[in-house]
Amino acid sequence: MSARTALITGITGQDGAYLTAFLLTRGYRVHGLRRRTSSDNTGRLTALLGSRPDGLVLHTGDLADLGCLTALLGAIVPDEIYHLAAQSHVHESFASPIATANANALGTLRLLEAIRLAGLATATRLFNASSSELFGNPAEIPQSEATPFAPRSPYAAAKLYAHATVRLYREAYGLYACNGILFNHESPLRGPDFVTRKIVRAAASDTDVPLTLGNLNAVRDWGHARDTVRGIWLMLQQPQPDDYVLAIGEGRTVRSFVEAAFACAGRQVRWRGDGLDEEGFDAASGATLVRVDPILFRPAEVDALVGDAGKAHATLGWRPKTTFADLVHEMVNAEMAVVHHYGSARAFTLPA
Repeated sequence: MSARTALITGITGQDGAYLTAFLLTRGYRVHGLRRRTSSDNTGRLTALLGSRPDGLVLHTGDLADLGCLTALLGAIVPDEIYHLAAQSHVHESFASPIATANANALGTLRLLEAIRLAGLATATRLFNASSSELFGNPAEIPQSEATPFAPRSPYAAAKLYAHATVRLYREAYGLYACNGILFNHESPLRGPDFVTRKIVRAAASDTDVPLTLGNLNAVRDWGHARDTVRGIWLMLQQPQPDDYVLAIGEGRTVRSFVEAAFACAGRQVRWRGDGLDEEGFDAASGATLVRVDPILFRPAEVDALVGDAGKAHATLGWRPKTTFADLVHEMVNAEMAVVHHYGSARAFTLPA
């Protein structure tokens, strides 16, 4: 049997890097689509794979260009497409709603049309990265595939359009297409603007500048990207396409993530004050470690997202292998290696 071919959009992101490593270890030929940039943006791939990974081909293109997508699919003829590319910052989507819709909603539509126009609707399997943000402030906790969607950001609204359009193409054109409703998943490769990376960076740092955060009481279901990409792959290995929640099933506040991260760095965080005046301080020295900044609150907050991955457990045989404590420990240790100049840039555990 010849090696399968996969195309990954958004290959230079956190999930793209982990998924690339996962597929290469299984003998895939991997093609990646990345946008043209003025600087090298392949650092995450290098961190996991080294400078010359065998079996990986990168292509420059854009989800805004239907002709480019159609030609690329016709040349590659991928067995599987993993659509991960997106404007992924929820807070940023309020500042740039049109750009977010163009990337997340219309970008997905163009990819679906490219599959159809290239004549691959019955030959190629598609995974689309959907999001727990679709649930907004849900009527039930935890959230499953049956929980109604109620998006509360331009990001979530655009993702809902993509989610619904993937289902439409599955039903209208017979495309094997799956939506993965992905809850928060992190790693040492997480982007520096995401709250978890900001927290672990502050915990690992020796600076006296307090970390500024928004809603400390927001509850999220944090897992590891390494586990998530394994679930993503399993979705495309089933006899029939379907949509699945991937989540740990444990809700924790931003406050608890802060406490866990600083504890890994040997500091105990205690809290004083209320509301916007609340701050976290070092129990030993009294120094302020965390402050609340109202600018970092969303115009429409999402209070609690906790996933029910029972369907993925039963159908895919998927269960997360990394605990919350292990995730935080891995992220803090990787950050400390950078801050204190020890260890290796490739000190990340590959998918299994």
